[in-house]
Amino acid sequence: MFNNIEGKRVPNVTFRTRRDHNWVDLTTDDVFKGKSVVIFSLPGAFTPTCSSAHVPRYNQLVPSFESRGIDEVICVSVNDAFVMDEWKRAQNADRVTFLPDGNGDFTDGMGLLVDKEDLGFGKRSWRYSMLVRDGVVEKMFIEPDEPGDPFHVSDADTMLKYLDPEAEAPLDVAVFSRPGCPFCAKAKGLLNAADLEFEELVLNRDYTDRTLRAISEELTFPQVFIDGQRIGGADDLEAWLDKKGLVSRPAAA
Repeated sequence: MFNNIEGKRVPNVTFRTRRDHNWVDLTTDDVFKGKSVVIFSLPGAFTPTCSSAHVPRYNQLVPSFESRGIDEVICVSVNDAFVMDEWKRAQNADRVTFLPDGNGDFTDGMGLLVDKEDLGFGKRSWRYSMLVRDGVVEKMFIEPDEPGDPFHVSDADTMLKYLDPEAEAPLDVAVFSRPGCPFCAKAKGLLNAADLEFEELVLNRDYTDRTLRAISEELTFPQVFIDGQRIGGADDLEAWLDKKGLVSRPAAA
């Protein structure tokens, strides 16, 4: 069983980071003083669950955290600054701050430094998340002490629900487009007007027509999917947005 330190201050350490090819030391006060910060800590950069689920979802939900008063979302791992910087780039996680705890001093002070020698990792962080306000831990979500790499409570959605029990996660939107397609441009314009983030996949760059045939019976463009549901083309999207009350209309004269 790991120690929950809610109501206590985070450890006083120095983080050795890199910025513009130079070493930059950040103290605990630099990171936490006067700020509301969401921290999530994980076993290691480039590892499966951390890369496929933990980091991407936090990165996606940063605007939701910011709208609820969070100043910064930080990923901590017992890795050096070079590894953390490369992992951030590989993850395209531009909204999350990656904070290297190279020697494990912060993680050890949290009481969450664990032995991963069976995997050849040495000492690493147990997986957890926490909300810190002005250096004081308000809430912790620590994964249960069980074999393997549990991932049940330290996820971004659990933290968001703690901050706002009525919060709704943003829609997951994907647009399959092709170059020079005016209907694709219309669909993207509609999504932007509705303030809906989306991921665009471009034909012959990100996928082939074979991919599209595998997931949709239609080979027209664009093909829009929202939360696992095929919406269709630009006109279908406009009708869907209108039904949801998300179409922006000019103000009445």
